[in-house]
Amino acid sequence: MNKRLMFTLPLMVFLILAGYFAVGLTKDPKKLPNMLKGKPVPDFALKPIKGRDDKGFASTDLKGETSLVNIFGSWCVACQIEHPFLMKLKAEGAVPIHGIDWREEDPDAGPDWLNKHGDPYALVGDDPRSKAAIAFGVTGAPETFVVDGDGVVRFKYVGPLNADIWRDVIEPVLRQIKPPGAS
Repeated sequence: MNKRLMFTLPLMVFLILAGYFAVGLTKDPKKLPNMLKGKPVPDFALKPIKGRDDKGFASTDLKGETSLVNIFGSWCVACQIEHPFLMKLKAEGAVPIHGIDWREEDPDAGPDWLNKHGDPYALVGDDPRSKAAIAFGVTGAPETFVVDGDGVVRFKYVGPLNADIWRDVIEPVLRQIKPPGAS
C-alpha cells in the first residue's frame, strides 16, 4: 500500500496543479479585479507636489462631481504615452482629472515633468511612499479610476488611456453615472 501511495500521490499533486494552471491561463491578465468598485474611495490626504501652491489632493476632494483619478509617475513609459491624451481631455473639459504622482525618487521629477509636458490635473498629490496607491489597490502605473460625485469608485482602468479606450470603455461608464444625491 505504501508503494502504491508513493506513486499515486505525486500524480495527484501534478493533476491538481495542472488544473490550477489550466484555469489561470484562461484568464485575461489585463482584467485585474477592482476591489473598490461600488465602494467609497479610500481615505487619503496627500501633500501637493513640489512647486505647486495648492492644497494637494485628498479623498474629500472627490465629492460633488464625477472625476477621474489618474495614478502616474515621470518614470513611467506608459504614462508618457498616455499624457497627450490627458491633455486633450483637459482642453475639452470632458471631466475633471486629478493626479497621484506615485513613487518619485526625486521630489522634483514629477513637477518638472508636468512643467515640461503640461499639467492636465485639477489637483495633484505626491505619493512617494505609496500610501494612497496601496489604498487604491494600484498594481502599476498608469491606472485610472472613475469616481462619481458621491465619492464612490465606479470603474478602474489599468494601462494608458487613448481615444479608443475613452470612447469604448470610459465614456459609457460616465454616461451611466447619475449626479450626486440623485436616486
